[in-house]
Formats: sequence, structure tokens, C-alpha cells
Amino acid sequence: MGDLETNLAGVKLRNPVILAAGTAGVVDEGAGVLGLGHVGAVVTKSITLEPREGNPTWRVAELPVGMLNAIGLANPGVERFVAEFAPRAGGVGCVVIGSIAGRRVEEYAAVAAHFAEFASTIPAIEVNVSCPNVHGGTEFAADVVALREVVRAVREVAPAQRLFVKLSPVPLGTPRSMSDLARGAIEAGADGLTLSNTMHAMAIDPRTRRPRLANVTGGLSGAAIHPVVVKLVYDVYRNVAREAGVPIIGAGGVSSWESAAEFVLAGASAVQVGTASLASPSVPRRVVRGLEKWIAQQGFASVADAVGRVRTGEDEEGEG
Repeated sequence: MGDLETNLAGVKLRNPVILAAGTAGVVDEGAGVLGLGHVGAVVTKSITLEPREGNPTWRVAELPVGMLNAIGLANPGVERFVAEFAPRAGGVGCVVIGSIAGRRVEEYAAVAAHFAEFASTIPAIEVNVSCPNVHGGTEFAADVVALREVVRAVREVAPAQRLFVKLSPVPLGTPRSMSDLARGAIEAGADGLTLSNTMHAMAIDPRTRRPRLANVTGGLSGAAIHPVVVKLVYDVYRNVAREAGVPIIGAGGVSSWESAAEFVLAGASAVQVGTASLASPSVPRRVVRGLEKWIAQQGFASVADAVGRVRTGEDEEGEG
């Protein structure tokens, strides 16, 4: 079997499969069902400075191509998180990555400062600058200057933790490309990138003529966005991340080892599973087993050797 041990900017994972933010609850509430001892890491729910109840129901809609959600960053707030949830991080059974969010730079910094107290058991922070369901949430992800400001502020208060910046799949309303945003995040101190968050979308019930979500619009995740994100990973890896030596975590529509392998070949060092694990909790473990067999069958010594090894026909950069 192939070696799946993964190194994300110094954070060592038993394998490259990560449960996406909120998939296992705030930290580990889904452990009994999802089997956290089988995956490489779990990302906490995105934590904000103050508690948030989130958007009214309905805030999740199942679609033939995935899921539409407008949760609205519901979370217990950072004070309750550090008091009740963070102390459990050391006993989860896999690496814990803390997710933070906010409306202002100062809020990101304040939450990160609390997370910094748990650097030994939460060795990495995912900076969620791209939630499409909270007013103003996309500003940092779409503006390179604002994005740099957030990353620098978090970097200053959490120097001992690795920072992974979670970007939006489409920087709407800006001429900036994903590579521009990725470069800005790295220059400001990001140790890695998560590509990507959900895509803005909407669904309407033709019988009632009402939106399926109370929030009207939400974020699309699942199989529908997977090819889009594969392209983003491919572009950012070749334009920015490979030269910078910065790992990418591919997130969007991973439901099988094949979809996970696509991300790896495009340039991702690890993958996140979100929507698929909600539909079937056994998916993460199946992805791990499938990747292990695939690595061996392809003749790679490890999953790291497979990163970016897609054969485009124009070049064989990964073959030499």
C-alpha cells in the first residue's frame, strides 16, 4: 500500500483526508459516527468573536448536484469555545485545525489570539475569509489589500500555528484572479491555502415559487463545484504555490478516492470532505482506503510524490 503520511507546512497528518469545517460538529461531536481516528485531521466549526445563532430555517437544501446552505456561521462564540470545546482537542484522535471568521480585521485577530493559547493541541488555523452567507463576509476574500491585512493580523497574534487561508471559488466583483488572491495571502504570512469555500447559488421551489432557503441565496457545495475547484487548484499550484513551496488543501465535491486523487494530481497536498460525509459518514474512510491503493498502483512512493503529477499533454513536469 502507498504511504499516505502528509506534511502540511510542518503539521504532520496520518493521511491527507481532512473533515471540512463543521462536519464533525464544533470539534468532535460526530466522532462516534465519522471515526476521527481514521482521518488525518478535522477542522472545527468556524468560530467568531461573539456567539451566532445563524440564519433562520430553512437553511439547508439538498440538491441533485450537492447541497445548498445558508447556515450563517452559527457557533458558540470564542469564549465558550475555549472554555468547553478547545480543551478536548488533544484527545480527538487526529490533528485539529481551528477555523476562525469575523466581520472585521480586529475580530479575526481577537479570535486567533484565543486559539493561540491552544497551539500545542490546535497546531493550525484555517482563516475563513470567504463565507458567502454573512454580510460583508466576501470582502476579505475578494480584496487583496484587505486579505493581506487579515492574514497579517492573525499571523501576529498566532505566531506558533500554521495558517491556512480558505478562499472563495469565484472572486466576484473584482478583477483579481484566484492566483492574485493566493499570492497576496502567502505574501502576508499564510503557510497554506484551502481551495475553496462554497459558490454563491440559489434554488427555487416551483410549486410555492419561494426560494428553498430562508436566506434566499446560499453556498453551493458538493459534486457540482468539484470540476471548478480542480481547475482552481491546478492554476494556483502552477502559478503560485509550487514555487512558493506552500501546500494546498483541495475542498469541493470530494466523495470518492477518484475525486480526491484529482485534487492531488492538480496540486493539492491534502483534501477536505464535507457534503459527502453528511450524506454518508463512511465516505472519509473509503477515500483513505482508495487513495492508499491508488498510490501503490500508480507506483508513487507516497502521496506527496503524486502532488501535481497530472499529465496535460503539453508538458510532463511531474515525470522528470
